[in-house]
Formats: sequence, C-alpha cells, structure tokens
Amino acid sequence: MQPAWAFFWREESPYVVSAALLLAALLWHLRPADRRSVGYTLGVFALCLAGQFAAGVIDARGLRTGAAAAHELFIIGSGVALIRLAGLCLFRALLPAAGLRPPRIVEDIVVILAYVGFALVRMRLAGVDLSGIVATSAVITAVVAFSMQDTLGNILGGLALQLDSSIELGDWVKVDDIVGRVVDIRWRYTAIETRNGETIVVPNSLLMKSKFTVIWSLEQATQPWRRWIWFNVDYSAQPARVIQAVEQAIASADIPDVARTPQPNCVLMEFGPSYARYALRYWLTDPRADDPTDSAVRSHVLAALQRAGLRIAEPEYSVHMIKENEAHREAVHARELGRRLKALSGVEIFSSFSEEERKALADRLVHAPFARGDVITRQGMVAHWLYILVAGEAEVWLEQEGARRLLTALPAGSVFGEMGMLTGEPRRATVTAKSDVECYRLDKAGFEEVIRSRPAIAEEMAAILTERNMQIENMQATLDGEANARERLRQRASLLGKMRTFFRLSG
Repeated sequence: MQPAWAFFWREESPYVVSAALLLAALLWHLRPADRRSVGYTLGVFALCLAGQFAAGVIDARGLRTGAAAAHELFIIGSGVALIRLAGLCLFRALLPAAGLRPPRIVEDIVVILAYVGFALVRMRLAGVDLSGIVATSAVITAVVAFSMQDTLGNILGGLALQLDSSIELGDWVKVDDIVGRVVDIRWRYTAIETRNGETIVVPNSLLMKSKFTVIWSLEQATQPWRRWIWFNVDYSAQPARVIQAVEQAIASADIPDVARTPQPNCVLMEFGPSYARYALRYWLTDPRADDPTDSAVRSHVLAALQRAGLRIAEPEYSVHMIKENEAHREAVHARELGRRLKALSGVEIFSSFSEEERKALADRLVHAPFARGDVITRQGMVAHWLYILVAGEAEVWLEQEGARRLLTALPAGSVFGEMGMLTGEPRRATVTAKSDVECYRLDKAGFEEVIRSRPAIAEEMAAILTERNMQIENMQATLDGEANARERLRQRASLLGKMRTFFRLSG
C-alpha cells in the first residue's frame, strides 16, 4: 500500500486538493444557483483522485506502462475539473462582484482554451511529440469546418452577437413576427421568450444574416416605445375636431404604462372608401404590457369620440327598404326617453319642473361616456353644461398650489357642474372617472329653450340652490336665525341675478 500511496500522492497534491476545496467552498457560498454544477465538478475531481490512487495500485503490481498512462489520464481529468472550478469562480463570482459581466461565450472560450492548453502541457511533459498532432489537427479542422458550415456559422454568430453587444439578456426584440424577451444566448442559438410563455429558438446565423429590432434594452430602460392605435371615423367629422378630442382625452387620462412625455398625438393618415383613417401615437413605458395598454387606450379613444358626438366608421351597404318599422323605432325612443326621465327625476334642481318640461330637457340630454381615469371636468375651466352621473363612480379633487386633495366620491345619480350651466362660473373642483362611467350632459343651449318658455323657473332653481348652499354652510358653522335668513336672501338675489344675466332674461 505504501508504494501505491507514494505513486499517488505527489509533492503538489496537497496544493491541488486545497485549491479545489477552496474554490468549491467559495462558489457554494457566493453562487447558490450554481451549486449543482459545483457539486458535479467536485465529484469528477474526487473520481479522478480515486483513479490516480488506483493507478498507483496497478503500478505496485508491476504494470508500470498501464499505470503511467492511467495516472496521466486522471491527472488531466482532475486538472480539467480544477480549471472548471476556477472558471466558475472567476466569471460567476469575482468579475460580477467587481461590476464586470462578460458574455457567457467569453467564459466558455477562456475555459476551453485553458482545457486545451493544460492537456497539451501534460502531453508534452509525458514526452508526446506535439508537431505531428498539430499537423494532423489542421487537416481534421479543415474537414470538420467544411462539413459543419451551418453549425460553425451559428457558433461564430453567437460569439459576434455577444462580443459586439448587439443583443443582451433581458432585451426585448422583434425577429420577423416574433416579439419577446431574450432569455439565453448560446453557442448555436438565441432563446426568446414570448408573452404567451413560449420559448422560440432562433439560430444565431439567422440573426447575423437578417435584421432584427431591439424594442427595449436595459441600457434604454427609461426610453419609452412608441405605439400606434388605428381607428376610422366618418367623413362627416372634421379632422381637427377628431384630433383635438382624442389628444385631450389621452393626455389628461391616467392610464398605466402610458408616458406623460413625449405627449400622445393623433394624426390623419389616409382616406378610405367611406372613412378617414386616423392613428393615435402614444409612448409605452413597459413593453411587457403592450396589448393590455393598447386595449386601455382604445377604450379611452372610443369614449372620447362618443362624448364628442363622433362615431367610428362602419362599412356602408346600399339597402333598399320597402317599409320602415315605425313601431320598433318608437319603442327604442320610448325606452331611451324613460331612462333619461328617470335620471332627471333624481335631480333636485329640476324638482319643480312639470312633466312636459322634463320631457323637453330629456330630448336635449347628450350621452357622455368616460373611461376610467378620464378627467370629466377640470377646476378653473369654464364650461356651460352640467353632468348627470347615471352609472359608475367619479371622484372630486381640489387642486391648490400644485397639490391635489380628494374631497369626495360621487356615486351614480349624482349631479355636478350645475353652477357652470346656470351662471357660467368656472369649475370649483376637478372631477375624474374612478371607473368607467356613463353621464348625460345638459348644455346651456338646450336648457335655455326651457327656461325662456317659463322664466319663473330661474327663481325656483335659485331658491333650491340657495337652500342647498346654506345647508352646506350650516354644517360648517352655526349661524343665528336672523343672520341665516339675511344670508339666504342675499345669496338668492345674487344667484338669481347671475342666472338672469347669463340667460338674458328680463328682470
């Protein structure tokens, strides 16, 4: 046993074993993700040590030629394992700790060159003539290179992609009709993970020969991605009106992953057979949410067009009608009229109106939908109309010195903006859509016809609004009865005067 141990345990053996154990311990602590690879490599190293000891046993039995060959083979194996551990420690632990992250292919090249160099050194020390090997390997290399052109093209392509940083792990790229995130770059291929959870394997040679688009990268994390939303509108709508309605709606809405700057803009792109084709261009901050964000933006565009009284163009057909179904049309009109009358019946300022007057108002209501996050009305803006909230929920915000404070939430059935319609005064607060909401809008022009037919309505509404304002003030501060009455009369006279001036009613 003593001759076998002496053959196995050389002068450099303690240093080699210590280096392997130290590198393995360091990697085990610093790189938990690579523990399996470290364990396999350390196992190979241990097997090679056992093989060297077995070669010593064979040598002790007199088989010196076989023992020497086996010993040299296992030394090369243990050296390869040690180089592998050193490469992992250098490229996976030390360089990243210093802020350097070389491409994976560079790690593979360095480790492979170290393998080849170590094997050649050991062969030279064993007395092998390397000149013949070099000449033979040149011929073999030429044959292999000719027969594996595609494979070598993929390998060289992967090397070029990583060395010139054309694409990196984590980049979002588009190759033909494939859009996804780069999850791995290997010698032969690049793996792209799509939003559907599919992993597409693209040969590196294809990336080198054809063009691809880098949509988003870690270096350009703050650079948004411009998206196009296409829609068609009837020729009856003026382009300036369409563009203004859409741009204002998207710019003022709070839509996740839509950049504030650059601002979205709408352009008229082309003319179709029965429509004008528009495109809204906005900037997306997160490429992973492109489809959901496109959907949200489309919802806001549709709501903005509907509020402006514009409609999406539909295919036109020539249909010859023999008899119009009047009963159906009247039923639809009666159903919508009933919905509007129900909305008006819950509005306090219209409580003194007769049934005919309410029907006249109902015919003048304009359907105004808003998408979640839309600004329905902004503080300080002059707008001569009111809103009746019939579905959804809105929020009232007070803006002071650049700060916003939430005042209250408005449920379905609420009314706001009545002072702007009745007196023309600017909005006192900002109202935003907390959810998708439906409103009816009553303009000054529509209300003016009703109030001119019976001017006494102004006095009745002034009394109702004054009473409501006084109730609010009484909740804020307790006033004595006489002061309360005087303040009520003063506010009523002031409000009535504003309404008569605004609607040009005779005193």
